[in-house]
Amino acid sequence: MITKDSIETAYSFLHQKRNVYIHSSLDWQMDDIEYAIASYADNMSPELYEAISGGRADFLRDHKHFREDITRAVEQLENML
Repeated sequence: MITKDSIETAYSFLHQKRNVYIHSSLDWQMDDIEYAIASYADNMSPELYEAISGGRADFLRDHKHFREDITRAVEQLENML
């Protein structure tokens, strides 16, 4: 079961990190955000992760698709609120 609290918490965290990430020009900062989000995804409710990932096991964990993934995650979570 996905709780409203888990959606709100994930949305707040990912939204804030996404805003910093998309405006950052510092590679180390972007890498740190990618690592933090991947760690968060590893500990996220499996049901919530499944709902926002579309079944992709590497969602929010793949460097090449991170910008698109975090944008999609924030949009998905916003729609769930």
